[in-house]
Amino acid sequence: MARGSVDMNFLFTLAELQRLVRAYADKQAARYGITRAQWAVLAKIERAEGLKQSELAEQMEMQPITLTRLIDRLCDNDWIERRGDETDRRVNRLYLRKGARPLLGKLSGLRSELTATALEGINPADAHRLLAQLEAIKENVRNAIQNTPVEPARKEPRYG
Repeated sequence: MARGSVDMNFLFTLAELQRLVRAYADKQAARYGITRAQWAVLAKIERAEGLKQSELAEQMEMQPITLTRLIDRLCDNDWIERRGDETDRRVNRLYLRKGARPLLGKLSGLRSELTATALEGINPADAHRLLAQLEAIKENVRNAIQNTPVEPARKEPRYG
């Protein structure tokens, strides 16, 4: 267990955990010839088929051009397809293709492996409690973002 106060360690530990999980997921996803970013796109589309490409970019906090490149690769692999919107021809909606289903099944198993590895040695009740606590923390931060007034940037004094 890390020594020191929660104030000193919480954010650092959370960021380090996120970095490590991403690195591990990247390494493991490569077994299936896919990147973690591509996996994330497939998972989002699986949960909400017909999502607009612009909505997906916003949800993933990704620049539209970056997402477009990911989607291009996924389309080239026949895992997803773009379909025009019936009411707005400027809009692309995203759908899974038949070939993505077996891959998503394998990735579901991989997600379970990653979770089991991360939670090794933690009993299920504690894991559920941890998840609930993380959800509460997420909600606290979300509320803080929504309730914080936007102040104009103050110019910091420069020295030298």
